[in-house]
Amino acid sequence: MFEILKSADKDLLLFLNGMNNSFLDFVMYWASDRFIWIPFYLLMLFFIIRRFGKKTYLILVLVAGMITVSDQVSSSLVKNSVQRIRPCHDPEIKASVHLVNGICGGRYGYFSSHASNSWALAIFLILLFRKSSSVNAGTDAKDQKVTVIVTVLMISYALLVSYSRIYLGIHYPFDVVSGMTFGFILSLIFAHSFFYLIRRNKN
Repeated sequence: MFEILKSADKDLLLFLNGMNNSFLDFVMYWASDRFIWIPFYLLMLFFIIRRFGKKTYLILVLVAGMITVSDQVSSSLVKNSVQRIRPCHDPEIKASVHLVNGICGGRYGYFSSHASNSWALAIFLILLFRKSSSVNAGTDAKDQKVTVIVTVLMISYALLVSYSRIYLGIHYPFDVVSGMTFGFILSLIFAHSFFYLIRRNKN
């Protein structure tokens, strides 16, 4: 069963990676770049400050802690323990993998820290905005609209970053799905911590 799943994972990688063209090469290469998203992060920071005011400091501290945990668990712990070779390094298929600008990354790829980080951030912010809207019954229509905008933008961001890792031949789909799952779990923990600290501070 494991070999069947492993083979299906490779086949899906080659299928998705094989659907390439020069336009997507450009888009996916930059989607995987951490620094290209800085203006987007600043936009999210604007929304956070507008909605949460003085609580922004706590949110930023929790985000920093969450991303550090996500990145270190993936990059330093799991990758070195599992040692699953990236598709672009895998001798069985690397000749068939389409690389963009020769970028491949380190030898091991399970699980994707890009997917983990992006989904942790996305779900964390979505939970904060949605919870704040439901708690504040008097939230006006404009703030409700901001919540929807943040939700759509964050999901789109996380999906694009995650898919780019498969498209670029750097991660197998299962690497990405595992990263997404870990990021989702982390987001629940840190979002719960935020609301716990807020309630505790009120008492």
